Amino acid sequence: MSSASSTGPGPGSAPLAEEVRASWVPMIGLFLAQILMSYNVSALPVSLGGMVETFGVPPTDISTAIVTYGLVVAALVMVGAKIGQRVGWVIVFRVVVAVFAVSAILMISAPSVEFVILAQALAGASAAIIVPSLVALIAENYRGAQQATAIGSLGSARALAGVSAFLIGGTLATLVGWRQVFIVVLILAVAVFLLSFRLRGEPGNPEIKIDVVAALLIGAGIVSLTLGVNNLNRWGLLTAGADAPFDVLGLSPAPVLVVIGLVLVQLFFLWTRRRTKAGKVPLVSLSVFGSSRERAAVYAMFIVVGLEAALNFSIPLYIQIVQGRTPFDTSLAMLPFNLTVFFTAMLVVRFYRRFSPRTIGVFSFSLTTVALVWLAFVVNNNWETFPTILGLFVFGVGQGALVTLVFNVLVTASPKSLAGDVGSVRGTTQNLASAVGTAVAGALLVGILSVNVVASLADHPELPPELVAQVDLDRTNFVSNDRLKDVLEQTDATPAQIDAAVAVNEDARLSALKIGLLILAGVSALAIVPAGRLPRYRPGEVPTSVATGRTPEPDLSEA
Repeated sequence: MSSASSTGPGPGSAPLAEEVRASWVPMIGLFLAQILMSYNVSALPVSLGGMVETFGVPPTDISTAIVTYGLVVAALVMVGAKIGQRVGWVIVFRVVVAVFAVSAILMISAPSVEFVILAQALAGASAAIIVPSLVALIAENYRGAQQATAIGSLGSARALAGVSAFLIGGTLATLVGWRQVFIVVLILAVAVFLLSFRLRGEPGNPEIKIDVVAALLIGAGIVSLTLGVNNLNRWGLLTAGADAPFDVLGLSPAPVLVVIGLVLVQLFFLWTRRRTKAGKVPLVSLSVFGSSRERAAVYAMFIVVGLEAALNFSIPLYIQIVQGRTPFDTSLAMLPFNLTVFFTAMLVVRFYRRFSPRTIGVFSFSLTTVALVWLAFVVNNNWETFPTILGLFVFGVGQGALVTLVFNVLVTASPKSLAGDVGSVRGTTQNLASAVGTAVAGALLVGILSVNVVASLADHPELPPELVAQVDLDRTNFVSNDRLKDVLEQTDATPAQIDAAVAVNEDARLSALKIGLLILAGVSALAIVPAGRLPRYRPGEVPTSVATGRTPEPDLSEA
C-alpha cells in the first residue's frame, strides 16, 4: 500500500487532492459524444414533416430510419464492447466518431429515404461502440467523486440533447430546411473527434476473445425481432397483406420474423450457457441476469426507453403530419417535456442519499402512468392548453428521474468482474427498446387509425364503397386534412363527400392517439412491478474492469 493511501488526513491533504484531480476537458468530449448520439435520434422526429414532403413517402417510412438506428446499435453493441476491450477504447472511439461524421454527411445530402436509412445504419454501427466506450473511458480517466459526477452527467447529456434537437433542430427545419438540422450532427462529430485526443486510455487486451457464433445469433435475433414488430401493420398482423413482400403459407412475414427473432435469442442464451460450462469466455456473462435486481433494472430500462421513444415519435407525428404545423411548433409543444426531463435528470442524483433506487423507481413509474392517462383524456387538437402542458410536465419528471436512475443502477449493480458485460447489456437493452418503442408506436397508431376509420365509415352512408376504394380511405396512414382534400379532389367526390371524409379521418386520428396513450399508460403501470425489485443501495463507482475487460484484483478493504 502506498504512503499516500495509508496516511490519514492532514494539513497537506487538501492541496494533494487538488493535484490529483483530473481535468474535465476529456469529459467534455464524452459529454458531447452522448449528445451526438441522442441529438441524432431526437432530430429525426423533428424533421419528420420535411422528409415526408421531400421524399414523398408516408411517415412510417421515416420511422423505419429511427428503428434502423436502434436495431443496429442493439445488434452490435455486445460485439462493440469486446472490440473496444481488445483493440483499445481510445483508438476505436476515434474511428467510430469519424464514421458517425460520414453518416451525418449522408443525411445532409440524401437524395431518397433509402439513403436516410443507410445513414442511420452507419450511425447505429458507430454508436454500438460509442455506447460502451463512454462508461469505459470514464473509468479510465476519472476516479472517486469525479467519476460519479461524470457518470451522472451522461444522463443529463441525453436529456439536453433532446431539448437541443427540438429547439435548434425545430428552428432550423422551419426556417431553413430539415437537412440543415444534421449539420449540427456533423459539427458535434468533428468536435468530439478533436477532443478525443485529450483522452487517456490503456492499451487493448489481446486476450479478449469474441464469440462469433453468439454475436451472429443475438444480432440476427434482434434484427429479425425488430423488423417483424416494425412491419406488423404494413405486412399484416397474421395473414399476409397486399404490401407484404412475400408470405409463408399465407402467413404474414411480420409475425414469422418475430417468432424467428425470439427463437434466435433463446438459441443465444443456450449457446452462451454451453460455452460457459465448457470454460470458454462468452460474449456476455449470463450471471448479469442472475439476481432479481439485475433483471429488474433491465426490464425497467427497456420500458422507460420504449415509452420515451413512443412518445417522441407519436407527438411530432400528430403535430406535423396531422395538424400540418411546422417543426418549430413541434419544438414549442415538446419543450415542457424535454426541459423537465433535462432538469430532473440532473437533480435526481441529489435524492440518492435520502431515497433508494426502488423508491424512486416506483414513484417515477407511477408519475409516468398518471401523466399518460391524463394526456389520453385531455389531449385535443391544440397542444398549447394548460392540461396538456401539465401532463407532459408530469411525464417529464418521471421520465427524467428514471433515465438517470436506471442508467446508474445498471452500471453499478453487478460485481466488479461483470461490469463490462453489464455495460453491453445496458446498451443492447436501451437501443432495442428505442427501436421497438418507435416501431410499436407507429404500428399501433396506424392500426388503431385504420380500425377507427372502418368503423366510422359505417356511420357515413354518403361515402360509398366506390369512393373509399378510390383513395384507400379504409387503409389510410396519418395525413393532414389539406393532403387528404388534395387526394379527394382528384376523384369524383362531391364537396359534401370530401367534407365527410375529412371529418371521419380527423375524428379517427385523435381517437387513435388517445387510445395509444392509454395503452402506453398500461405498459407504464406494469413497469411498477420490476421497479419494486430495484436495489435499495445507492449507486456507486464504476469498476475498472469495465474499461480493461480484465478481472480486477480483490478489494482487501471489502474483506
